[in-house]
Amino acid sequence: MSIVIGSGFLLVVVIGVLFLYLSPEFGGAPTMEQKRIYIKSPNYKDGKFINKEHVKLDMSMRDMGKSLAGYFGASTHTKPGRNIPVEKLDSIDIVNYKDSTRLIWFGHSAFLLQMNNITILIDPMFGKVPAPHPMLGSNRFSRELPIAVEKLPVIDAVIISHDHYDHLDYGSIQKLKEKVNMFYTPLGVGAHLQKWGVEKERIVELDWWQEVTHEGLVFRCTPAQHFSGRGFTDRANTLWSSWIVQSETDNIFFSGDSGYGPHFKEIGNKYGPFDFAMIECGQYNEMWPDIHMFPEETAQAGLDVRAKQIMPIHWGAFKLAMHPWTEPVERVTNRAKELNLNVLTPRIGEPINLDRLEESTSEWWK
Repeated sequence: MSIVIGSGFLLVVVIGVLFLYLSPEFGGAPTMEQKRIYIKSPNYKDGKFINKEHVKLDMSMRDMGKSLAGYFGASTHTKPGRNIPVEKLDSIDIVNYKDSTRLIWFGHSAFLLQMNNITILIDPMFGKVPAPHPMLGSNRFSRELPIAVEKLPVIDAVIISHDHYDHLDYGSIQKLKEKVNMFYTPLGVGAHLQKWGVEKERIVELDWWQEVTHEGLVFRCTPAQHFSGRGFTDRANTLWSSWIVQSETDNIFFSGDSGYGPHFKEIGNKYGPFDFAMIECGQYNEMWPDIHMFPEETAQAGLDVRAKQIMPIHWGAFKLAMHPWTEPVERVTNRAKELNLNVLTPRIGEPINLDRLEESTSEWWK
């Protein structure tokens, strides 16, 4: 019996190791040539990217146990009790849209942005499970997306904030890569895209505070307080960031994933005010307070970046923490009222037009 158990355990270990090293889900690694470029970055030290502030990333064994017990617990509030309906989007509508700047939320942190007749995808995680294998995560709260990935028209640009599975998805990139003109990422993330078949000529990597112009729009890579990694040995091999997308008339901020820190005021002072800001608000816990914001901090970050309107993101699609699934939007809305800050809460798939933002608010989750 012990031989059978031991052999079974060994087989599981071998399968796990093979999956870790052979599965394309884990992406690529920066080359030595790329690392020589990263050394010039003030955000790179001893072969790893770093945060500006002291950030606690490692949990104690006790906290790890509490986290796992909470995640796999039987709470009925961490996920909706029914499928979340979404508003549908037509590919012809995307192609023919020539009006003011608009965004369409796909849940979590994924957006389609149309600005100055340019179509952009931000953190296009369109997969069912935010994990390298379906058995390692829970399903998306909505069975459908506003539009199937296969039906999306040509995309001018894709912007990626970091390489975690809930923001950078192998399956989504495989379906998108032939219809995307350019990819913009923080330093190092391009290695994953190249591994997945995207030519390096279509990838632009930026460091914090660097910017690039794309068909009249300015893309600015700005700081965030987080971390990166897709496997057991690649933590902080790539940079994480927030982003600014600016036209002659509109200025938009996207926080990516970030704990609360002084970088928000720095961004606001340097590039604000912002007409619209999508700021993370979800998947928080007292055991990892430095890498994700609590909802009250989300509202404060909106003030710090000098946003006229904020939208809570990083919720409404996946269970990645132990809080009730509607708690993020409810807490940030209450705090925003106290701060006299405008909050938008559109449905998944509902168009958000910057020239008529007041139409994009409802308590749809109720």
